[in-house]
Amino acid sequence: MDLTEGSIDHKVGRAKKMMLWFGIISMVMMFAGLTSAYVVSKSLPDWVEGFEIPGSLYWSTLVIIVSSITIILAKRSIASNNRKAGTAWLMATLGLGIAFVVLQFQSFSEIISAGYYFTGSESNITTSFIYIVVLAHLAHLTAGLIVLLVVIYNHFKQRYYPGQMLGFELGATFWHFLDALWVYLFLFLYFFR
Repeated sequence: MDLTEGSIDHKVGRAKKMMLWFGIISMVMMFAGLTSAYVVSKSLPDWVEGFEIPGSLYWSTLVIIVSSITIILAKRSIASNNRKAGTAWLMATLGLGIAFVVLQFQSFSEIISAGYYFTGSESNITTSFIYIVVLAHLAHLTAGLIVLLVVIYNHFKQRYYPGQMLGFELGATFWHFLDALWVYLFLFLYFFR
């Protein structure tokens, strides 16, 4: 298919999707660099062996996976003209996103309570890396929550309907990416302790 074919709307849609994928690829590269540095740093003398992942990180992983399911259900509901169900699933996704952030900060508290500090003279390379990786993901998740709020706002303004779902699709794609990124980071931290 020739990329110059199609209506203006189709061309704009393709351009927006391409821009989103460029952003996603750049984020993947950033986190690949962080996780590579983490692996290389395991040989440093102050690396903590046997670091235990806080329980709240397990719960936050479950919460973020469920949020991917709820945004899929929201999309299906809106695409089938069930606006009420779409609203409920979008609000559930927002609530789960907020719960994820709360659980992440709870995990910081659990790590500090265990005697591991992220910065300062009491810190070590292990906890500093965990802090950087989780905070970097939380910064991106904050962007995801803003995108989700825009999607919810546009839903209430009735801008999404069958055949007109581009904005929703872009927001959902970014949300799914953030969810998949966290699952990758969690598994990485779990297996490379």
